[in-house]
Amino acid sequence: MPLTKQATIHHTRWEDVQGLSLGIILASLGVHLLTAAGLFTGQTAGIAIIISYLTGWSFGFVFFIINIPFYFLAYYRLGLAFTLKSIASVSALSLITELLPFGLPISNPEPFFAAVAFGACVGLGLLATFRHNGSLGGLSVVALLIQDNTGFKAGYVQLIADTIIFAIAAFLFPLPIVGWSLFGAVILNNVIAINHRRDRYIAT
Repeated sequence: MPLTKQATIHHTRWEDVQGLSLGIILASLGVHLLTAAGLFTGQTAGIAIIISYLTGWSFGFVFFIINIPFYFLAYYRLGLAFTLKSIASVSALSLITELLPFGLPISNPEPFFAAVAFGACVGLGLLATFRHNGSLGGLSVVALLIQDNTGFKAGYVQLIADTIIFAIAAFLFPLPIVGWSLFGAVILNNVIAINHRRDRYIAT
């Protein structure tokens, strides 16, 4: 039976754990492939990657720190459960991305493959976290708020933010790197824009 606007998916605690875990693993793998290719992305993760490249600080550390202000917004507008899931997800992503180079070493993947795999993996990872009432923090929290309050799709909100970030990055990185990175971000945001709809899947 197809879901209607009134249909709600009730997740058990175990379903939330496995769904969020799957999302975190997919997103971590995508970020690992992206950084191995020397590419970057938009949103909060992209800001963290750019800072990591410029300073030498680890991505996991930077990503965790810059997400802290967004937790207050998430708590105020989306509730305690969403905020706690987001904190747990961001913390796990930060840790796993630090460990993946040791357990799954990848060197110099082809940029096209890395961009496509990144967009697909992180897009699916974000969908999994969204559908279990969580997020990977940062601008995705803002994008969800805008979609829930205005109907303007979260993927398109993130794409606009990415455009601004990439415009700035064009002054910092070679244009081929910017181009392949933008390609990966477009894939990611279209995965979210096409597949994430509250009227199709409302999770509690």
